[in-house]
Amino acid sequence: MSTLQTEQHGFKAHSDGDWDNRAPIQTRSQRFKSTNIADFPEVTGREVNWKYTPVAQLKGLLSGELRGGELPSTISEADGLKISFIPMDSELVGRAGLPEDQAAANAWGQAQVAQHILLTSPERQTVTIQRSALGSDATAAHTIIEAAPQAEALVIIENSGSANLTENVEIVVGAGANLTVVSIQEWDADAIHLASHNVTVGRDANLQHIVVSLGGKVVRLNPSIHLDEQGANGECYGAYFADAGQHLEHQVYMDHNAPRTRSRVAYKGALQGEGAHAVWIGDVLIRRVAAGTDSYEENRNLTLTEGTRTDSIPNLEIETGDIAGAGHASTTGRFDEEHIFYLQSRGISEDEARKLVVRGFLVEVIQRIGNEQIEERLQRAIDAELEQSVLA
Repeated sequence: MSTLQTEQHGFKAHSDGDWDNRAPIQTRSQRFKSTNIADFPEVTGREVNWKYTPVAQLKGLLSGELRGGELPSTISEADGLKISFIPMDSELVGRAGLPEDQAAANAWGQAQVAQHILLTSPERQTVTIQRSALGSDATAAHTIIEAAPQAEALVIIENSGSANLTENVEIVVGAGANLTVVSIQEWDADAIHLASHNVTVGRDANLQHIVVSLGGKVVRLNPSIHLDEQGANGECYGAYFADAGQHLEHQVYMDHNAPRTRSRVAYKGALQGEGAHAVWIGDVLIRRVAAGTDSYEENRNLTLTEGTRTDSIPNLEIETGDIAGAGHASTTGRFDEEHIFYLQSRGISEDEARKLVVRGFLVEVIQRIGNEQIEERLQRAIDAELEQSVLA
């Protein structure tokens, strides 16, 4: 591979002793993008964006043959909802962003068609997309969720059952639209799911992106949200609960690319059991043109037992001094013993007190979904996780 090619892929050419050329590109905006898998080198696990991922378990999805086409799903009806399958060379494909890694490029090249979900109603609509019959075959998918200008909707993607899936999800939020997209991962214990969510938010539009990851052997869901027009607002929330041997990973990119944009990022996770692993990487870029930006990101983790691992890395890059505010935070630790003591003083057992703390910690994110039935179901799922835990 030539020096130019290696630099395109986020790294400079190097050899023993060539210390000046060993540093990788760290800025998300400089990462190489392509829809052609041949443009990406094989993933080794040493790359910046793969170094925390168990890549040995993903080889078939990264570069292997995938099943594409119209995949089985059930989509609820709603006013102003239009659903169609379109070819991958359609002008509607690629508006929200292009693949930044080999898995996304592999899915793009083998999806065959994209499912286009267009929301046009100015009255708030709720649409659920249920996927529970994907099976264990290596699979590619491409979904476009588009809110027309001034539309308002809640879209909930419910993932369950078995899966071996790599996919791209494009989210296009038109001017003045108000869209919430929720992705829920309740896969079977052996499922593998790699997803790139690329988002573009229009002028004075609002996007709320929520991820809840509870099931699956390996889940790697990375939202890239581009606030591309003046007044765009992006909020990105996540809740996850990793059990023994489970890998849950979320790499969030918030790109302020216009004046007076606003963003909030808050992910919360709990871990229990030997080998439970959670990865959160948050990148916020405030570009030179993004005067008046207001941004904050945080990641909070509760480790419930010994033997867990958390990698939490917030990054903030600011190219202009004319901002309203920007900051980031990351914490990982055990329980706040003052909270436990307070609950015990009210007659609650220590075990139940610890469960209440974890439940409240994660439910704060889940309550943002705005659908009572889904929220109650997820709260029950978290309760089931807690019933299996040993909160020592």
